Amino acid sequence: MSELDTSTARVRDLYDRAASRYDTMIAFWERILFRGGREWVCGQAHGDVLEFAVGTGRNLALYSSASSVVGIDVSEEMLDVARARAADLALDVELRAGDAQALEFADGSFDTVVSTLSLCSIPDEQQALAESYRVLKPGGVLLLLEHVGSPVTVIRAGQRLLEPLFVRLLCDHLTREPLESVPRAGFVLDHVERRRLGIVELLRARRPG
Repeated sequence: MSELDTSTARVRDLYDRAASRYDTMIAFWERILFRGGREWVCGQAHGDVLEFAVGTGRNLALYSSASSVVGIDVSEEMLDVARARAADLALDVELRAGDAQALEFADGSFDTVVSTLSLCSIPDEQQALAESYRVLKPGGVLLLLEHVGSPVTVIRAGQRLLEPLFVRLLCDHLTREPLESVPRAGFVLDHVERRRLGIVELLRARRPG
Protein backbone atom coordinates (compact mmCIF):
# COMPACT_ATOMS: atom_id res chain seq x y z
CA MET A 1 0.00 0.00 0.00
CA SER A 2 1.35 3.42 -0.96
CA GLU A 3 1.83 6.23 1.54
CA LEU A 4 -1.17 8.04 0.02
CA ASP A 5 -3.35 4.93 0.28
CA THR A 6 -2.31 4.47 3.90
CA SER A 7 -3.14 8.09 4.72
CA THR A 8 -6.51 7.85 2.97
CA ALA A 9 -7.34 4.64 4.84
CA ARG A 10 -6.50 6.41 8.09
CA VAL A 11 -8.92 9.23 7.25
CA ARG A 12 -11.62 6.70 6.33
CA ASP A 13 -11.19 4.79 9.59
CA LEU A 14 -11.26 8.00 11.63
CA TYR A 15 -14.54 9.14 10.10
CA ASP A 16 -16.05 5.67 10.27
CA ARG A 17 -15.53 5.82 14.02
CA ALA A 18 -16.77 9.41 14.32
CA ALA A 19 -19.85 9.12 12.11
CA SER A 20 -22.44 8.60 14.85
CA ARG A 21 -21.38 11.74 16.73
CA TYR A 22 -20.06 13.89 13.88
CA ASP A 23 -23.18 16.06 13.52
CA THR A 24 -23.12 16.97 17.20
CA MET A 25 -19.43 17.87 17.10
CA ILE A 26 -19.50 19.92 13.90
CA ALA A 27 -22.67 21.78 14.90
CA PHE A 28 -20.74 23.42 17.73
CA TRP A 29 -18.00 24.67 15.40
CA GLU A 30 -20.56 25.81 12.85
CA ARG A 31 -22.15 28.05 15.47
CA ILE A 32 -18.77 29.47 16.50
CA LEU A 33 -16.91 29.75 13.19
CA PHE A 34 -18.80 28.66 10.10
CA ARG A 35 -22.28 30.17 10.45
CA GLY A 36 -23.75 30.85 7.01
CA GLY A 37 -20.85 29.25 5.17
CA ARG A 38 -22.69 26.20 3.91
CA GLU A 39 -25.54 28.37 2.69
CA TRP A 40 -23.11 30.65 0.84
CA VAL A 41 -21.54 27.71 -0.97
CA CYS A 42 -24.61 25.63 -1.75
CA GLY A 43 -26.72 28.61 -2.75
CA GLN A 44 -24.36 29.21 -5.69
CA ALA A 45 -24.16 25.59 -6.84
CA HIS A 46 -26.02 25.00 -10.09
CA GLY A 47 -26.62 22.37 -12.73
CA ASP A 48 -25.05 18.96 -12.16
CA VAL A 49 -23.29 19.16 -8.79
CA LEU A 50 -20.58 16.97 -7.28
CA GLU A 51 -19.87 17.28 -3.58
CA PHE A 52 -16.74 15.44 -2.53
CA ALA A 53 -16.32 14.40 1.10
CA VAL A 54 -20.08 14.78 1.50
CA GLY A 55 -19.84 13.37 5.03
CA THR A 56 -23.17 13.08 6.82
CA GLY A 57 -24.93 15.13 4.16
CA ARG A 58 -25.30 18.40 6.05
CA ASN A 59 -25.39 20.32 2.75
CA LEU A 60 -27.90 18.17 0.90
CA ALA A 61 -31.01 20.20 1.72
CA LEU A 62 -29.33 23.47 0.67
CA TYR A 63 -28.93 22.84 -3.06
CA SER A 64 -31.81 24.98 -4.29
CA SER A 65 -30.55 25.47 -7.87
CA ALA A 66 -29.03 22.08 -8.63
CA SER A 67 -30.34 19.85 -11.40
CA SER A 68 -28.69 16.81 -9.83
CA VAL A 69 -26.45 16.15 -6.84
CA VAL A 70 -23.85 13.41 -6.45
CA GLY A 71 -22.08 13.10 -3.11
CA ILE A 72 -19.04 10.93 -2.47
CA ASP A 73 -17.10 10.06 0.65
CA VAL A 74 -14.41 7.57 1.64
CA SER A 75 -16.34 6.65 4.80
CA GLU A 76 -19.28 4.28 4.41
CA GLU A 77 -20.38 5.04 7.96
CA MET A 78 -20.65 8.74 7.17
CA LEU A 79 -22.51 7.88 3.97
CA ASP A 80 -25.01 5.79 5.94
CA VAL A 81 -25.89 8.88 7.98
CA ALA A 82 -26.14 10.95 4.79
CA ARG A 83 -28.43 8.37 3.17
CA ALA A 84 -30.72 8.40 6.19
CA ARG A 85 -30.81 12.20 6.10
CA ALA A 86 -31.64 12.22 2.38
CA ALA A 87 -34.40 9.67 2.92
CA ASP A 88 -35.89 11.64 5.82
CA LEU A 89 -35.95 14.78 3.67
CA ALA A 90 -37.14 12.93 0.54
CA LEU A 91 -34.16 14.24 -1.43
CA ASP A 92 -33.32 12.80 -4.84
CA VAL A 93 -29.53 12.61 -4.58
CA GLU A 94 -26.90 10.00 -5.40
CA LEU A 95 -24.56 9.05 -2.58
CA ARG A 96 -21.69 6.64 -3.08
CA ALA A 97 -18.25 5.68 -1.85
CA GLY A 98 -15.48 7.57 -3.59
CA ASP A 99 -12.15 9.31 -3.15
CA ALA A 100 -11.72 12.97 -4.13
CA GLN A 101 -8.13 12.16 -5.07
CA ALA A 102 -9.23 9.63 -7.72
CA LEU A 103 -12.71 10.54 -8.96
CA GLU A 104 -14.53 7.86 -10.93
CA PHE A 105 -16.21 10.27 -13.34
CA ALA A 106 -15.50 11.22 -16.92
CA ASP A 107 -13.87 14.51 -17.81
CA GLY A 108 -16.30 17.42 -17.90
CA SER A 109 -19.13 15.68 -16.04
CA PHE A 110 -20.24 18.48 -13.69
CA ASP A 111 -21.21 22.14 -13.66
CA THR A 112 -20.27 22.65 -10.00
CA VAL A 113 -17.91 20.96 -7.55
CA VAL A 114 -18.44 21.65 -3.83
CA SER A 115 -16.26 21.01 -0.80
CA THR A 116 -17.07 22.18 2.71
CA LEU A 117 -14.61 21.63 5.55
CA SER A 118 -12.94 18.71 3.82
CA LEU A 119 -9.78 19.83 2.01
CA CYS A 120 -8.18 20.14 5.44
CA SER A 121 -8.44 16.36 5.91
CA ILE A 122 -7.68 15.03 2.42
CA PRO A 123 -4.12 13.68 2.34
CA ASP A 124 -3.25 15.09 -1.11
CA GLU A 125 -5.20 18.32 -1.35
CA GLN A 126 -3.57 19.25 -4.66
CA GLN A 127 -4.58 15.98 -6.28
CA ALA A 128 -8.19 16.46 -5.12
CA LEU A 129 -8.23 19.90 -6.71
CA ALA A 130 -6.72 18.55 -9.93
CA GLU A 131 -9.45 15.91 -10.07
CA SER A 132 -12.10 18.56 -9.41
CA TYR A 133 -10.74 20.56 -12.34
CA ARG A 134 -10.81 17.48 -14.57
CA VAL A 135 -14.44 16.54 -13.90
CA LEU A 136 -15.74 20.11 -14.25
CA LYS A 137 -17.07 21.29 -17.58
CA PRO A 138 -15.24 24.26 -19.13
CA GLY A 139 -16.63 27.29 -17.31
CA GLY A 140 -17.64 25.11 -14.36
CA VAL A 141 -17.43 26.40 -10.80
CA LEU A 142 -15.57 25.22 -7.70
CA LEU A 143 -17.05 26.35 -4.37
CA LEU A 144 -15.20 25.94 -1.07
CA LEU A 145 -15.79 26.56 2.61
CA GLU A 146 -12.65 25.88 4.60
CA HIS A 147 -10.70 26.78 7.71
CA VAL A 148 -7.26 28.11 6.84
CA GLY A 149 -4.18 29.71 8.30
CA SER A 150 -5.11 33.07 9.82
CA PRO A 151 -3.27 36.22 8.69
CA VAL A 152 -3.28 37.34 12.34
CA THR A 153 0.23 36.54 13.52
CA VAL A 154 -0.58 35.31 17.02
CA ILE A 155 -3.46 33.12 15.80
CA ARG A 156 -1.40 31.62 13.01
CA ALA A 157 1.40 30.87 15.46
CA GLY A 158 -1.10 29.00 17.63
CA GLN A 159 -2.40 27.10 14.61
CA ARG A 160 1.11 26.05 13.65
CA LEU A 161 1.81 24.96 17.20
CA LEU A 162 -1.34 22.82 17.34
CA GLU A 163 -1.23 21.49 13.78
CA PRO A 164 1.01 18.43 14.36
CA LEU A 165 -1.35 17.26 17.12
CA PHE A 166 -4.46 17.88 14.99
CA VAL A 167 -2.95 16.02 12.04
CA ARG A 168 -1.93 13.08 14.22
CA LEU A 169 -5.25 12.77 16.06
CA LEU A 170 -7.81 14.15 13.60
CA CYS A 171 -6.11 14.13 10.16
CA ASP A 172 -6.86 17.86 10.20
CA HIS A 173 -4.45 20.42 8.71
CA LEU A 174 -4.99 23.86 10.24
CA THR A 175 -2.90 26.09 7.97
CA ARG A 176 -3.53 24.91 4.42
CA GLU A 177 -4.03 27.70 1.88
CA PRO A 178 -6.67 27.04 -0.83
CA LEU A 179 -5.99 30.57 -2.07
CA GLU A 180 -2.64 29.21 -3.29
CA SER A 181 -3.49 25.59 -4.12
CA VAL A 182 -6.65 26.31 -6.15
CA PRO A 183 -4.87 28.44 -8.81
CA ARG A 184 -2.07 25.85 -8.98
CA ALA A 185 -4.71 23.35 -10.16
CA GLY A 186 -5.58 25.64 -13.08
CA PHE A 187 -8.59 27.47 -11.65
CA VAL A 188 -9.26 31.18 -12.00
CA LEU A 189 -10.35 32.80 -8.73
CA ASP A 190 -13.66 34.67 -8.86
CA HIS A 191 -14.25 35.50 -5.20
CA VAL A 192 -12.41 35.03 -1.92
CA GLU A 193 -13.81 36.07 1.44
CA ARG A 194 -12.22 35.70 4.87
CA ARG A 195 -14.20 35.61 8.12
CA ARG A 196 -13.56 35.09 11.83
CA LEU A 197 -10.13 36.74 12.03
CA GLY A 198 -9.19 35.14 8.73
CA ILE A 199 -9.63 31.58 9.95
CA VAL A 200 -12.60 30.87 7.67
CA GLU A 201 -12.31 31.13 3.90
CA LEU A 202 -15.12 31.16 1.33
CA LEU A 203 -13.86 30.71 -2.20
CA ARG A 204 -15.38 30.58 -5.66
CA ALA A 205 -13.25 29.69 -8.68
CA ARG A 206 -13.91 28.51 -12.20
CA ARG A 207 -12.38 26.28 -14.81
CA PRO A 208 -11.55 28.48 -17.81
CA GLY A 209 -13.46 27.85 -21.00
